[in-house]
Amino acid sequence: MRDQLMAAEKVTAIDWRDGVLYLLDQRMLPFEQTWLPCSDAAAVAGAIRSMVVRGAPAIGISAAYGLAMAVRQRLAQGDDWEQALEEDFELLGEARPTAANLFWALNRMRERLLRIKEGEDVAAIMAAEAIAIHDSDREANLTMAQLGVDLIRKHQGSEQALLTHCNTGALATGGFGTALGVIRAAYLEGMVERVHVNETRPWLQGSRLTAWELAGEGIPVTVHADSAAAHLMKTKGITWVIVGADRITANGDVVNKIGTYQLAVTAMHHGVRFMVVAPSSSIDMNLESGEDVYLEERGGAELLEVEGRHLGAGVEAFNPVFDVTPADLVDVIVTEKGIVERPDAVKMAQLMCRKRLH
Repeated sequence: MRDQLMAAEKVTAIDWRDGVLYLLDQRMLPFEQTWLPCSDAAAVAGAIRSMVVRGAPAIGISAAYGLAMAVRQRLAQGDDWEQALEEDFELLGEARPTAANLFWALNRMRERLLRIKEGEDVAAIMAAEAIAIHDSDREANLTMAQLGVDLIRKHQGSEQALLTHCNTGALATGGFGTALGVIRAAYLEGMVERVHVNETRPWLQGSRLTAWELAGEGIPVTVHADSAAAHLMKTKGITWVIVGADRITANGDVVNKIGTYQLAVTAMHHGVRFMVVAPSSSIDMNLESGEDVYLEERGGAELLEVEGRHLGAGVEAFNPVFDVTPADLVDVIVTEKGIVERPDAVKMAQLMCRKRLH
């Protein structure tokens, strides 16, 4: 399975070359493939805020590379570089505060920095740590893909109709994808008839990004309006809803792209199984439940403007980026440490005590 997935991979969004981070500008896809160079932490933070790069794992990886560049530049400035580096930690941490992987990656970089011994090449070690974070995410995705396929095979068999939301593929991760990695693997195993993709308003990550990734690999894909999901579950034989996560709390609540919660409610009503696929770096055991998570909101212009023209004077907009799916609506969480069926606080704690499976 790993060899098949690696051979099928055609998309990457993050490229580290000669000490510079290059990011595929996802705002321009699928119409243009433009790579933006980021040579310092400020550029990386800006790219995260402006949605050049998105997806919790990809955000964390990008922040790690941003911190590696910051270390090199602060060292060149001379004394007090460690104190100055705190500004870069803060800048990157504020870029997308809901994504758990962002803080996980920055904490891992900080911990590695603290273990460096006198006389060692600090810049080289920190760059190597960022690369390790990137590679680790790709490996985690491969493990999750196999675990997810095994679940699909166990519960339903072959030739299924799957539904997904937002983009959780190679564009959102270090490679292959989380939820989309499972879907890719299931297709390679001959278990997918068609993938139904929510367009994912207002940034259209489903129709612009997920559909583009799937079509590029010859996987049958149909895009639909977000509001058509219930009708699809009723009429098209959907067997699984498979989504990613930006953060999972200690009790198994899932924070993900806005619209995920209503998919979970609808799936339960129609008897459709609901799978969340995310690396353990997305799990935040410091937060008891989804009620404790800060949910980012973006500007109303994303909803009220079309081609630069405002839809109406005096109209307000509510534009949350994420919502919280309660754990009792989730059938299974898939991570590289293993799976949790019908998640709760006890099962999540047991999961986090395990070692990675790969």
